[in-house]
Amino acid sequence: MNQATTPGASPAKPAARSRLWIFLIPLAAFAVLAVFLGRGLSLNPREVPSPLIGKPAPTFTLTRLNDAATSVKSADLQGKVWVLNVWASWCGPCRDEHPLWVEFARRSKVPIVGLNYKDQRANALNWLRQLGDPYAMSLFDGDGKVAIDWGVYGVPETFVIDRQGIVRFKHVGPVTPEVLGGKIEPLLKSLDG
Repeated sequence: MNQATTPGASPAKPAARSRLWIFLIPLAAFAVLAVFLGRGLSLNPREVPSPLIGKPAPTFTLTRLNDAATSVKSADLQGKVWVLNVWASWCGPCRDEHPLWVEFARRSKVPIVGLNYKDQRANALNWLRQLGDPYAMSLFDGDGKVAIDWGVYGVPETFVIDRQGIVRFKHVGPVTPEVLGGKIEPLLKSLDG
């Protein structure tokens, strides 16, 4: 038995389907964008992914903040677990985190190396005299080139480096008691064993 089709009956279904796709494509695109936006909003801006994590720390040769005639090389720190704290005397958030570093230095054997960033040597030394000096040594990065090698976005920033010279952690912004006690100290304990 042959069914006859009426003229105009078959084009109705494709037209309805094409109208449906016109609505579904933007809806699907919106759903994908919403997922990406939701993921982005859940990220912590203090935890900036660093391409240095798991890689060798950048090499450097800098003078000591308190002695422009003495240079320190990154190789001098090999074989030690250490913390690099990038700071400046003109940095308000550096002042906020500074008491935590002073307290940490009193009770920890892990050295904190200060990287004084785009500062005036005299201002930085005066700042340390006034607020206390938690650093095993402070290095002077007056032009900021070494900080660029470390991927520093701004100050303060903090890194943890293991005995092999591998960067294991990066924190952007002032260190809080929660970050110090919950992330940095447990990591240092596991690395310094």
